[in-house]
Amino acid sequence: MRNRFFLGLDLVVTVAVAIFAFTARYEGFGWWSDIRPSVIAYIAFAVPLKIAAFLGVGLYQRLWRYASVADLEVAFSAAVLATAASFLTGLVLLPWLGLVEPRVSLGVLVVDSSLTAAAITIPRLLLRMFVRRSRAGTGLNRRRVGDGRRVLIVGAGAAGGMIAKELRNNPQLGLEPVGFLDDDPYKHGHCLEGLRVHGSISQLESAAVSLGINEIVIALPSVGGRVIRDIVQASARAGVQARTVPGLYEILSGAKSVSALRSIQIQDLLRRDPVETNTDEVRKLVTGHTVMVTGAGGSIGRELCHQLAALDPARIIAVGRGENSIFELLEEFRSSHPGVVIQPAIVDVRDVIRMRAVFDETRPYSVFHAAAHKHVPLMEARVDEAILNNVLGTRNVAELSASHGVEHLVLISTDKAVRPTSIMGATKRIAEEIICGVADRAAKPYVSVRFGNVLGSRGSVVPTFIRQIAAGGPITITHPEMRRYFMTIPEAVQLVLQAAAMGRGGEVFALDMGEPVRIADLAEDLIRLSGLEVGRDIEIEFTGTRPGEKLYEEIFFGPQDATPTSHPKVLRARDGKPTLETEFNVHVLIEAAYRRAPESDLRRMISDLVPEYTGPTPVVSTTTRPTPLVPQHQPHSPAKVAKPARIKTRDEAGQRI
Repeated sequence: MRNRFFLGLDLVVTVAVAIFAFTARYEGFGWWSDIRPSVIAYIAFAVPLKIAAFLGVGLYQRLWRYASVADLEVAFSAAVLATAASFLTGLVLLPWLGLVEPRVSLGVLVVDSSLTAAAITIPRLLLRMFVRRSRAGTGLNRRRVGDGRRVLIVGAGAAGGMIAKELRNNPQLGLEPVGFLDDDPYKHGHCLEGLRVHGSISQLESAAVSLGINEIVIALPSVGGRVIRDIVQASARAGVQARTVPGLYEILSGAKSVSALRSIQIQDLLRRDPVETNTDEVRKLVTGHTVMVTGAGGSIGRELCHQLAALDPARIIAVGRGENSIFELLEEFRSSHPGVVIQPAIVDVRDVIRMRAVFDETRPYSVFHAAAHKHVPLMEARVDEAILNNVLGTRNVAELSASHGVEHLVLISTDKAVRPTSIMGATKRIAEEIICGVADRAAKPYVSVRFGNVLGSRGSVVPTFIRQIAAGGPITITHPEMRRYFMTIPEAVQLVLQAAAMGRGGEVFALDMGEPVRIADLAEDLIRLSGLEVGRDIEIEFTGTRPGEKLYEEIFFGPQDATPTSHPKVLRARDGKPTLETEFNVHVLIEAAYRRAPESDLRRMISDLVPEYTGPTPVVSTTTRPTPLVPQHQPHSPAKVAKPARIKTRDEAGQRI
């Protein structure tokens, strides 16, 4: 119903009300012959004045199907002005003009004013009531009985009332508010928005069970993070999900930002514009060819598969050790890329025999090696596993690629490989040297790509912080000055593809990621993007640095090492060519890891291979030092190399001898 309809209705009704008022006052139509001129004069003056008053207060500029208390205030103001117009006309204007003698009856004016107020209000309220019931009825008809999730709202205040109203007005959400909890005892047993306040917040668990609650909505905008955590923990004990929803009034008042209404976008955390690369150059590496991705079930491997699928490969060989992650990838491809052939290979890159069988069967044209152990503290605790997965796995993939004529190979490395302080970083530095050495021997464009920290990847800080925020905090950070380079998963994958297209052999590529970001600043951004406040809703705690961590990361060993490429944001470096001695020492390191040699020996051998490594100082083992002779483990032996004159090692003080 449009306002022009209401204008016509008001014109008819105000005339009818005036006639009815006179009829009621004089008890019938006998007055018509006696006071007809007075009635006509009253209607002629009073009705235009009323309509003018209605126009003046904006009565015809409202969306009455969404009427609120503010709209009723407008209707009330219009009724008051209409009453004033009636009395002004009947008591002052008409007698002054000599059109009535001596004045219009007070009974007529009272009845006319009262009925006018009712006449302009009731139709609008009926429309609002009809629309609300119609919307609710449509929602109920669309939803099957029992489909709605029962919601208990914690906080029977303005925010709670608004949330209950919004849930009822949007039945398509499938959320049915059934009541409130509040610590104010004066609210207990009373109703808000037609819903009962069942008790205090301490009764949450019992109320959730007795009312059959599926979700808890926290509507307490002014409480601290500790209260929120207590509610979340009580909800977890009751087996229901808890979440907090910012109300519209908080956004308008500035207490919450509009960003709280949408999902967190990872690029919001970068503090720079995302880097875009041109994948047209990559098509010749992929289109119509068989492409292999190791570690295909991980965050980077999975995104690689998706972006490669868009380049029309003949097939994608998805290599992974975990069957569940590969299964999930295959299920994703069924819906997102139904026309792309993706062939799973459940195999560990450390198993050279099984990997050789996969290479023999598939004969890939390009290989993207993303399989690796990446968690710094875990690798500090298991040095042998880091060596076997990151070093041996890379050597297997690189040498099999060379022996099977793979044209392009890209190793996913890390900025932690530059002046490493961790075993993870040091093993990835060795992996880079392996790629460089195989590229030189095979004369192939095999390259490495150094990533910063990948936002949103599995096990990265962002999912960890999001889980901590969902639990009510606190967010834990190792050091207030911890800084890292960050990139998104799409940026990382595009860098891999760009490096594959630009590589000549043995280089290391990296993305210009701007300035490193403080982890504490990242956490604060994430809290604000979640619609919360630092310190009030979510606290940040510093726990101290972990073994192998450093405060700052680097992309290259020095500015002079990086050279520009055809892409303005992609940099290239060549860190030196490995020697036969290096290759032999790598082999000895792998064999020592297979024998579960003492950790001190493994760290010492890593220090020999990576002079820049500054991890814990190796302690002399009480066991026999690993022999430099090559053991006869043929499945793990590299291409035959000459034994060097001596093997570099260190004495107990850590000095090179």
